[in-house]
Amino acid sequence: MALSGKLIGYVEISKTGDVFHDLFRHKPHEIVAIAPEKVQDCKLHEGERGVIGSVISWHYTHEGKNKISKQIIESVNEEKHMIVFKVIGGDLVDELYKRFTIILHVEPKGEGQVATWTFEFEKPDTSVPYPTSLMDYLCNLVKDLDAHNKKN
Repeated sequence: MALSGKLIGYVEISKTGDVFHDLFRHKPHEIVAIAPEKVQDCKLHEGERGVIGSVISWHYTHEGKNKISKQIIESVNEEKHMIVFKVIGGDLVDELYKRFTIILHVEPKGEGQVATWTFEFEKPDTSVPYPTSLMDYLCNLVKDLDAHNKKN
């Protein structure tokens, strides 16, 4: 029996939504330059960078292990600073989950902004853990990117 789940993480940031949206959609190589200890590469396999239907792969280090996440950009909303990545290959879907979708959304909150990560996933059974460690990893990555952007 498959088990569907959803996990949401929030990070308050100092930059506007377009900065983060642009980084993850059009300039992932800058993420590699800012946080090379976390993200080593982002390769484009099909399509154009940032375009719906494009296929990319992230090469990253999580929990001390080198990992890969191959994703297709499923949808983009410029106005809401939202991008949806459907994971189609790599550790998450090859080894753990039946399906995995990652959504990044940045919106105003009071005087600042909040980056929201949403994971929608399906576990094959109850032995597979919730992806809380990966959520912590991505929230910390956003904090690192925001701290870097404060300097610039």
